Amino acid sequence: MSPNEFIAKWKGGGEEKRDAQSFFDDLCRLVGHKTPREADPEHTWFTYEYGVGKAGGGKGFADAWMKNRFGWEAKSTGRDLKEAYVQLKMYADELQNPPLLVVSDLRTIEIHTNFTNTVKEVHRFTVEDLADPAVLRKVRAMFHNPDELRPGILRSDITREAARKFAGLAGTLRGRGHPPQKVAHFLNRLVFCMFAEDIGLLQDNLFTRMVEGSQDDPDAFEENARQLFRAMHMGGRAAFVPVAWFNGGLFDDDSTLRFEREELRVLLGACQLSWDQIDPSIFGTLFERGLDPSSRAQLGAHYTDPDTIMKLIKPVLVEPWLAEWDAEKSILQPLMDKADTKGSRRGESPSVKGARTTAFNQAKQRVADFLDRLRAFTVLDPACGSGNFLFMSLRALKDLEQRIMIEAEEMGVPRQILGVNPRQVLGIEINEYAAELARITIWIGELQWMIQNGYGARRDPILLPLEQIQCRDALVNADGSEADWPAADVIVGNPPFIGGNKMRSELGPAYTTHVRRLYAGRVSSGADFVCFWFEKAREAIVAKRTKRAGLVATNSIRHGKNRKALDRIKNGLHIFAAWSSLEWWDNETPVDVSLIAFGPSPSPVGLLDDVVVPEITSSLTPLLHHDIAKAKVLASNKGRSFQGVIPRAELKRAKRVRLGLDLPEATFNLDGCVARRMLQGPATPLGEPVASVVRPYLIADDITDRPYDRYIVNFGSRDMAAASMFAGPFDAVANVRLHREHMDERNDRESWWQLSRWRPKMVAALEPLTRYIAIPRHSKHYICAWVHPAVLPDSAVVVVARDDDAFFGMLHSRIHRAWALRQGSELENRPRYTPSSSFDTFPFPNGMTPDVSAADLEAMPTARKIAEAARQLVQARDGWLNPDAWAEWKDDVVAEFPKRVVARPGHEKDLAGRTLTSLYNDPPAWLTALHDALDQAVAEAYGWEWPLDDEEILRRLFELNAERQGGAANQAREEAEDEDDA
Repeated sequence: MSPNEFIAKWKGGGEEKRDAQSFFDDLCRLVGHKTPREADPEHTWFTYEYGVGKAGGGKGFADAWMKNRFGWEAKSTGRDLKEAYVQLKMYADELQNPPLLVVSDLRTIEIHTNFTNTVKEVHRFTVEDLADPAVLRKVRAMFHNPDELRPGILRSDITREAARKFAGLAGTLRGRGHPPQKVAHFLNRLVFCMFAEDIGLLQDNLFTRMVEGSQDDPDAFEENARQLFRAMHMGGRAAFVPVAWFNGGLFDDDSTLRFEREELRVLLGACQLSWDQIDPSIFGTLFERGLDPSSRAQLGAHYTDPDTIMKLIKPVLVEPWLAEWDAEKSILQPLMDKADTKGSRRGESPSVKGARTTAFNQAKQRVADFLDRLRAFTVLDPACGSGNFLFMSLRALKDLEQRIMIEAEEMGVPRQILGVNPRQVLGIEINEYAAELARITIWIGELQWMIQNGYGARRDPILLPLEQIQCRDALVNADGSEADWPAADVIVGNPPFIGGNKMRSELGPAYTTHVRRLYAGRVSSGADFVCFWFEKAREAIVAKRTKRAGLVATNSIRHGKNRKALDRIKNGLHIFAAWSSLEWWDNETPVDVSLIAFGPSPSPVGLLDDVVVPEITSSLTPLLHHDIAKAKVLASNKGRSFQGVIPRAELKRAKRVRLGLDLPEATFNLDGCVARRMLQGPATPLGEPVASVVRPYLIADDITDRPYDRYIVNFGSRDMAAASMFAGPFDAVANVRLHREHMDERNDRESWWQLSRWRPKMVAALEPLTRYIAIPRHSKHYICAWVHPAVLPDSAVVVVARDDDAFFGMLHSRIHRAWALRQGSELENRPRYTPSSSFDTFPFPNGMTPDVSAADLEAMPTARKIAEAARQLVQARDGWLNPDAWAEWKDDVVAEFPKRVVARPGHEKDLAGRTLTSLYNDPPAWLTALHDALDQAVAEAYGWEWPLDDEEILRRLFELNAERQGGAANQAREEAEDEDDA
């Protein structure tokens, strides 16, 4: 069909029911595409009436739909297309969020772009306009290549540019000595003025004209701004232009700050941005950083992207309401069928008419009651930051309200006025900047929604006061008592990310000590900061002050002592939706998080990582036949695995900056050449050799990479007088004192020359051995290695006090690896091996537990088979790492220390590439075969067939753990976990 033929046929428009599909078929022919019936007889990707029966309404989701292209809604000529667009937009999720939403009255066509994170564009044209090739190309793109219509500007780009400009203005004003809060409040007013102007709430470009007219007259700008703010406070006039009543607390007075000419030019540039297209989901965070870059640094604030936020809001808020609405529609539809408001009335008896009226009134009242409940529904974010979760929750509630009213209207129930409002979202935020920005984010977000959906802004006032966004600590009151949270129907949010071992440095020792004491017995000692929010949300649900909760945490929430927060939730409640480890980008930095929705549920079935599972465990794994998070510490395993030493030589940089300290570098470490000169020096006046306090030092990279040739000064338990006898080593660590005197722990301050954690129990356990097993705590690959007993391990290494090959083989088997990494914690999406969880709970084969001696193991045929497989693996691996042609071994200056490997001349680069990480990145066939043989031997010791998948391995190990006696060892497990991460 040619454009002229199409125009001739349809320039007069048509009726929806009679002509809509014929019009669409002709549009397909116009652009050279098959019609839905020709292209897709199975109705799977291109069809009419897509979604009929799913929405519960009479029309279905869309009059036409093409997967990954568009949704199409048609009306009769002359009908308002706003309603068609609102309806189509409401069903965008069910339409799989196509990039284009198209509406038409069979004479006019509007193509609304719907690309993620782009500025929305509307292409509007009539049938006659299709004679223009440029317009016709847009219709072709709609069917064949929607990306041709993708807007070039991203909403996030506009928001970032706006934030950048205001960050510069904020810095200038703060540099003049204005209080930060006053600066932020003033700039927030300007931000809102520009937004209000672009959406038409400030008439005649009033604010931009005011800025333009004051470019060379800062005094005039200051006076004009005062006049405008006074008018926005209660309504009035500014520069003879009527100004509506805004206030809401933002325009509570007429105070201003002075801008000089250069700042006024920057402000004018900001006025040119499309403020109506600002993205509220990132607006608050970006402006918070700009207006006060340090405002949430101490709380580890992370920007949460909108898609991630909705993953939680849907199961916690949206889906329960939709389920209730589906149930309500099943009652409403029979009532409206009985009311039959469009049926014939001739000859109708009074009783029939009365029954019809009663049914109609009942249906109308039920819809009103349902909407009243929705309009009373509240959402709390107890760490709301700049309001992302609150804005997204409010938008979800408004979308629900609109959907309910449209679908009720389709049944014949008259539509009501909107009632969902910003007062339904409650927040707690400790930072004043963020709290005010949260209010602005909510205001802007609601106004955008109202205008985009054709409702316009409320009036008198335009901005509702939002006192329910409280500025206070969510955990502790000013008097030191535990803080209460306001009652709310659901709790959602992204609490601050601070590791348990960083709380003292980030939040201060006094606050950390107090909050841990206040929540003792409920939140594990040493748990991450976020765990306090999970516990308080759990308590609110149990106390029936809230129904459900959905919170974001770093993915360490599912491991170790942090997991106890989820264990408490699982004791009486269910985790009904979770994403175990999800990555998104925050300020160009990847952050790995877990999302967890929990509450009472009639069934343990849950959605885990978008897959329905029988139950979600506290380790955020599916419960198939076992929950290894409940495995017990085994008495036979205790006292064999240890975390290495923690030197703690330097004060953390953040604290140095906070205290204004300029301190020299300090360390307990020595480079190899320095240490060897020191080791060749004289003994102490009492005859002790330097080697008794200077030892080779092992970090995780020495195992996974190449040896770093590093030593450490370890005075053990010696007092300062005894330590100072070793003149060279004592002088080498002298700067440590300057740092330690500012540290929180008393022992660090008073015994500054000693390692912070020198692990005397570990040292005693390793002393009689000929070698020990070392495992990096967190590395790309799970690896075991043999280490000489004279070498002191760092805290990033877990050591096992055994020197027999059989035990090495059991630890390096796939059977132990599966258990250890599932039980261990996680750091930045890398598995972490922990003594208490990974080793102490592991059920070794019967008769081969850690309390059995090496000699007894040697007498067992299955153990000898494991030992031989382990020896072959280590020998082959060591031969690959340090081939004789490239490497040679040199004696240390101390005979009792291990030999050092060095590259032969000309082979330095060759040897540098030989690391265990590179070997396991792409394991050669010989390595795989040796590991297979080892795994087979270990499985034989258990009496298992082989191979088995990981889930079956875990199930069997869990059952074996349950058979063993945990005994008193379990009482010390939490303390051990605290030591793991000290």
